[in-house]
Amino acid sequence: MTFENYLKKENLSEHTISVYLWTVEYYEKNYDSLSKENLLAYKGYLIEYFKPKTVNLRIQAINKYLEFRKMNQLRLSAVKIQQKNFLENVVSNADYNFLKKQLKKDGNMQWYFVVWYLAATGARVSELIKIKVEHVNLGYFDLYSKGGKLRRLYIPKKLREETQKWLETECRTYGYLFLNKFGQRITTRGISQQLKNYADKYGLDKKVIYPHSFRHLYAKNFLEKYNDIALLADLMGHESIETTRIYLRRTATEQQELIDKIVTW
Repeated sequence: MTFENYLKKENLSEHTISVYLWTVEYYEKNYDSLSKENLLAYKGYLIEYFKPKTVNLRIQAINKYLEFRKMNQLRLSAVKIQQKNFLENVVSNADYNFLKKQLKKDGNMQWYFVVWYLAATGARVSELIKIKVEHVNLGYFDLYSKGGKLRRLYIPKKLREETQKWLETECRTYGYLFLNKFGQRITTRGISQQLKNYADKYGLDKKVIYPHSFRHLYAKNFLEKYNDIALLADLMGHESIETTRIYLRRTATEQQELIDKIVTW
């Protein structure tokens, strides 16, 4: 019996089966045998690069494979998932880069760019679907709020150049950048659903793979590299700088460490 048939007999969902098979395939490609040493090395790799929920999903897959191989003595223990605050629910840079890398490797270039645009422009998904090829060539997209206020959505140079190369291969010189299979402008719902599908496919935590999560990542990364909250508020299109201040929040763990260092009186 194959591992796939074993999983089907367990009445697992198609998505779960897909993730489990993908995980085992990855392990077998990168590790030469099922040994405690290799399994712990794999777990260490997961902990270093992924969020706890993703780590535990992959560990579940490996443990199910060990059960199938009758090697239960090698089972891995799950990692503890601590209560998270707002900022810790943002997609991590590791998960973002991993998702981009897998999409490119599998030839899903449109979705590779959807993810990149969300994270590198800070666009809301409702704004992303309005970006046109013409905006890519300009390097920016001007948006007007209900009150007539202008916000400029900048497309970074590296992203702009890569997009232009992709558009050349697609022989596209005008119109909406992201299209559905019928050649029409993609919908916000279509983007949200497809991101969930890719999270399932690649074994990522679905709770952090959603359009607005990448906008949060943009803000968080921006402040880490260039600490100008007023500029970020303008780039994000926030009416008040108070809205932007949430990206200055630290995690509970970071707060505790700071208090331990600072409060010595």
